[in-house]
Amino acid sequence: MKVIEAASLEALNTFGVQARAALQFDIESEEDILALPAFDPARDLLLGGGSNVLLLSDVPGNVFCNRIKGRQIVDGNGRHATVEVGAGEPWHEFVRWTLDYGLCGLENLSLIPGLAGAAPIQNIGAYGVELASVLESVTAWDWQAGNWRVFDREECRFAYRDSRFKSDEPDRYLITSLRLALSKAFAPQLTYPGLLEELGSVSTNELTAKRVSDAVVRIRQRKLPDPAVQGNAGSFFKNPIIDPGMADHLRGEHPELPAWPVDKGMIKISAAWLIERCGLKGLTDGAAGVSDRHALVVVNKGGASGADIWRLARRVRDTVEESFGIRLQPEPKIVSFHN
Repeated sequence: MKVIEAASLEALNTFGVQARAALQFDIESEEDILALPAFDPARDLLLGGGSNVLLLSDVPGNVFCNRIKGRQIVDGNGRHATVEVGAGEPWHEFVRWTLDYGLCGLENLSLIPGLAGAAPIQNIGAYGVELASVLESVTAWDWQAGNWRVFDREECRFAYRDSRFKSDEPDRYLITSLRLALSKAFAPQLTYPGLLEELGSVSTNELTAKRVSDAVVRIRQRKLPDPAVQGNAGSFFKNPIIDPGMADHLRGEHPELPAWPVDKGMIKISAAWLIERCGLKGLTDGAAGVSDRHALVVVNKGGASGADIWRLARRVRDTVEESFGIRLQPEPKIVSFHN
């Protein structure tokens, strides 16, 4: 385990904002966890790849960085395989590794930034697929009880971009590994229109999981700014889920509003469309801005603080609410230790 004093967090968050922590602990094994100081959510922070967090302040206590690696096929009999991955593995590298072994199910989730341990917290999803559809179990350290817990899919309480680890019991668990149930038989999930369009020239006989992954990568690279070039955390806002009555009202006034049915009769609508309709795509406020490539992405144009980015994001949120009566919810965790 590596320990760093007065640690800079600038390179540990994809927004690239400057922040510091009193101590940084790089956790490289489950044994390291047993030697850690107690976690205090009032002073400390759990950090994976930093791709889903916006830091508004320094961290007065400790930052615990999850770097637990490892990936293996634990059960490969029959038409399916159970794969285990350490929480500190880069997510996209892991997806490509599963494809190299002929395993399908994660191809639509290609090029999502961050580490594997963040995937169940956020219930990551893209192009018609969510992690919940393939997750078998999550292993985590319970800070409160001081022991290990294994959660099956139902116990994770997955919802749209949400889970028990994010909303019900935030900061209680340090996820160390995931088990996923993948298939050896390719069954393409092509409900997302843009993905179908990208694959338009590929015949059914030529279609493979790797080709779908490659198409997803091309779309994401074309639409989303690279965090290594321009600081961002991908989509900043969730797509709102509203009741059918409100959806009918909005689509009556705006027939072009993209909308999709989801669970329990609710309707999901496009946050990017709402933002763009308000004329906010490409908006700049100092060093913070809304990407001119995708209206859902808030960017650090260079030197923005977390407070600068959050101020711009709230401006976007408030403008959309004034125009449409819908309050957008952020995807990243907003971290502030200010009183």
